[in-house]
Amino acid sequence: QVKLVESGGGSVQAGGSLRLLCATSGYNYKNAMGWFRQAPGKVREGVAAIDSSGRTVAADSVKGRFTISQDDAKNTLYLQMNNLKPEDTAMYYCAARTIGRVDSVYLLADWAYNYWGQGTQVTVSS
Repeated sequence: QVKLVESGGGSVQAGGSLRLLCATSGYNYKNAMGWFRQAPGKVREGVAAIDSSGRTVAADSVKGRFTISQDDAKNTLYLQMNNLKPEDTAMYYCAARTIGRVDSVYLLADWAYNYWGQGTQVTVSS
């Protein structure tokens, strides 16, 4: 059974850093993995993603501040978040695509992913 478990969320002041982790199990190969977030009253948005070739993409709002990476040996996906802003406050979700390749232009589209974690809350105060 495929399982994604996020951790590392918390409360920080603006300018601070957090590192999110997503532990994966139940499958060996994934075509892409990504981080998404959803703030109260807002639609879920793609934050950063990485495909099977190691190519990464990031939303304009987080470029230069957030970095996605993965450790295949540990089956773990990471999101390093620096210089956090209050507008980064949201529930952060890890997602995986195991159903075939996807064009890189769609890596931040939530419909491209078929497995999701339960989320970890990130709160940034000003």
